[in-house]
Amino acid sequence: MIVIKIGGSVVDGLHESTIKDLKTVINHDEVILVHGGGKEVTSIAENLGKEQKFVVSPGGIRSRYTDRETAQIYTMVMSGKINKEIVIMLQKDGINAVGLAGIDGAIIKAERKKKLIIIDERGRKVVIDGGYTGKINAVNVSLLNTITTGGYIPIISPVALSEEFDPLNVDGDRAAAYIAGSVKADSVIFLTNVSGLMIDKKLVTRITISEAKEMLPKIGFGMEKKVLACTEAVSMGVKEAIIVSGQMANPISSALKHNNCTVISGE
Repeated sequence: MIVIKIGGSVVDGLHESTIKDLKTVINHDEVILVHGGGKEVTSIAENLGKEQKFVVSPGGIRSRYTDRETAQIYTMVMSGKINKEIVIMLQKDGINAVGLAGIDGAIIKAERKKKLIIIDERGRKVVIDGGYTGKINAVNVSLLNTITTGGYIPIISPVALSEEFDPLNVDGDRAAAYIAGSVKADSVIFLTNVSGLMIDKKLVTRITISEAKEMLPKIGFGMEKKVLACTEAVSMGVKEAIIVSGQMANPISSALKHNNCTVISGE
C-alpha cells in the first residue's frame, strides 16, 4: 500500500508524466491519494468576502484559523471543487478514482480543538478558541480497504468528522500521515513543488526520524508541516516517508527508488 499526498497548488504544475507514472504504480500497488488546496480555499473565501486568518503555534507551525463560516467554505472548496477536479483528471486517463471527503463514511474522525495556544504579533503566547480545527484520532481502515481491494483509488479531502458531527479542518499532510499509519502503508509520498527538504541550500536525501525532529526548528513555513507529518507517519509504523517534487519526470517511481528526494525512515 502506498499513500500519496498532493498539494492543491501542485496539481496544475505536475509533470506531464505523473498520471502515466501513477498508472504504472497501481499495477502492482494499492494507492490512496490525499490532497490539499489551502491556497484555493483562501482565494475563494476572500472572493466571497470572508477574510482568512492564520495563526502560528509555539512550535512554529502556521495554520488557518477556522471559524464556522470558514469551515463551510473549506469543506465546499476542498471536497467539492478540488476533489472533483482531481477525480476527473484521473478518470480522463483511465484511472478509476473515487472522490471522498474525510467525513464520508467517517474516513477521518477528529477531536475538535477546544483551545489553541498561539504566538501573537508581539511574540507572546495567548490562548484562543479552537474554532473548527481538529486533531485526528481515528481512520476508517475497513472502508478504505474495501475501496482499494475493489480496484478503485480513493481521493480523500482533509475534512474530518468531529464527535459533534461538525466538519473540521485538518492539515492535509498530517491526514496523509495518519491514513498511511492506519492502513500500515509501506510508503507515504508527499508530492510538492521542491525536490525535498533543503538545509543550507542542499537537498537532505536521507535522515532518521530523530534527526528530522531535531531539524524541525530550522525548517521554514510549509516544509515544516511535511517533515512533521513524515515523522508522525514513521512513528505509526510506515516504513518510509518521502518528500519529492511533483514537477520532475515520473515523480512517484522516482520517490520509490529514492532518486532526488528526501527519505525519512526509522532509526
